[in-house]
Amino acid sequence: MGMSITVDAVARQAALAFPKYSALPGRERARFLRAVAGKIEALGDELVEIVMAESHLPAARVMGERGRTCGQLRMFADLIEEGSWVEARIETALPERKPLAKPDLRAMQAPLGPVAVFCAANFPLAFSVAGGDTASALAAGCPVIVKAHSGHLKTAELTAKAVLAAVAETGMPEGTFALVTGSGQEAGQALVKHPSITAVGFTGSRAGGTALMASAAARPVPIPVYAEMSSLNPLFLLPQALKNRWEAIAAGLHGAVTGGVGQFCTKPGLVFVLEGPDTDHFEAALASAIGGTSACPMLNENIASNYADRRGALAEHPEVTTLADGPEFQAGLFRTTGSAFIKDRHLQEEVFGPSTLLVLCETEAELIKCAGGLEGQLTASVHADGADVEIFRALQGQLEKICGRLIFNGFSTGVEVCHAIVHGGPFPATSDGRSTSVGTLSIHRWCRALCFQNLPEEFLPDALKSSNPLGIWRLVDGKRTASA
Repeated sequence: MGMSITVDAVARQAALAFPKYSALPGRERARFLRAVAGKIEALGDELVEIVMAESHLPAARVMGERGRTCGQLRMFADLIEEGSWVEARIETALPERKPLAKPDLRAMQAPLGPVAVFCAANFPLAFSVAGGDTASALAAGCPVIVKAHSGHLKTAELTAKAVLAAVAETGMPEGTFALVTGSGQEAGQALVKHPSITAVGFTGSRAGGTALMASAAARPVPIPVYAEMSSLNPLFLLPQALKNRWEAIAAGLHGAVTGGVGQFCTKPGLVFVLEGPDTDHFEAALASAIGGTSACPMLNENIASNYADRRGALAEHPEVTTLADGPEFQAGLFRTTGSAFIKDRHLQEEVFGPSTLLVLCETEAELIKCAGGLEGQLTASVHADGADVEIFRALQGQLEKICGRLIFNGFSTGVEVCHAIVHGGPFPATSDGRSTSVGTLSIHRWCRALCFQNLPEEFLPDALKSSNPLGIWRLVDGKRTASA
C-alpha cells in the first residue's frame, strides 16, 4: 500500500509538471541538462567509490561510465538548444486550388508526457538514474520517474540528489524528476499501470521486459514500452579473414567475450565459422585465452547465479562440447554444429556472462541458413577479407533483417554515443525494432507527431511559425530550409 501511494504521488506530480516543463524553450531544458551533468561531476570520488562498492566495477570503468553519462546529457542539451530535432514540416495553404482548396498544415514532434525509466543492472550510471533514457526523455520535454535497481540503490539515491539539485538550481517545475525505490515488481508494475505514465524505458532481461510490455498493453489506455532485452550479437568469421588474421581475431574476440566479465548487452555470444584447418588454429587459441581468464566478481549475486545456471545448462546440452573452462568455471567456450543449431532454438538463449558458443558449419549454405534462423539482435558482426566478398553479400542480406547495427571487421562491444548510432534491433533485442536507446535518435521514443491545421500564427508553437523565430531547419512545401 505504501509503495503504491508513493508511486501515485510522484506520478500525479509529474503529470502536473508536464505542461509547464514541456512548454519551456529548448534552451531552458538544455540549461537544466547541463546542470545535471555538472552536479554529477561535482560528486567526485564519493560517487565513484559507491559505484565500485555496489557493483564490483573497477575505478577506470566507473569513471568512463560517468563521462559517458555526462557526455550524453550535454549531447542532448546541444540537440534541443539548436532545435531542428522536432522535424517541423509546413505545407502552406492554396485557397485557390481546384477542385479543392489546400489547407495550411504544420506538423512537428511533440512530447508524450511523464515517462517511467527502469535502471539497468549492468550500467549503474549510463543506463540508470541519469542515463540515456532519462536524458532523452527530459530533452524531449517529458518529466521522468526512475525506478531504482536493487543492485545499486546507494548509487541511484546519490545520483538522484544531483538531478534534484539541478531541478532546483535551474527552476524546473516540481515533479520534473523523481526516484522510486522499493520492491522491484511492486513498484515497477505500479508505475507502468499508473494512468499518468505515457511511456516506459527499460533495460534488462527478456522476462522483465515482456512482463512490463504485457502490463502496458493491458491498460485501459495502452502505452509504449521501449525495452532493451536479449541479444547474442552473432559474429561470423569467413574463411579468408580467418586464414589471414586468426590470431588477431581470437585475441579480439576473447576481449569482447570476457571484458567487463561478459556483462555487456553487446557481448558476442555466438560465433559462426566454417570447418577447416584455420578454424582449428583459431579455436585452440581462443580456448587457451578463455581457459586462462581469471574469475572476477559479477555485478550482483542474482546475475552470478543466473549465469551459472544458464552456463551449466549449455554445458550439459547433448549437442554441445565444452572447449574451455576458466578458473571457478566462470569464463567458458563451447562448441556445437550448424545442423544442431538450426534444429534447436534453445541454443539461441542468452547466457549473460563471460562465455560464448562456437557454431561450426560444414558449408556456406549451412552458415547462411544459420543466419536466416536468428532472432532479432542488437548487433551482428562479420569478419571478411577479399575472397569472402560473395558470401559476405549473401550474409549481409540476412543480417540486415535481424540486427540494429551491422559491424564489418570489428567487435560488437563498445557503443559510440553519437548522432548516427543505433542501439536497438528487432524483438527480442528490443520491444520495438524501430527505436534506439543510445544516440540522439532515441529522443523520438518519447514523442508523437502533432499536426495543426489553419491555426493562426499566434497560437502556433515557435517551431512552426512562419517567421521561424528559432532559426531551425524545417521542411517547407517539400524543401528543407532554415529561412523564414
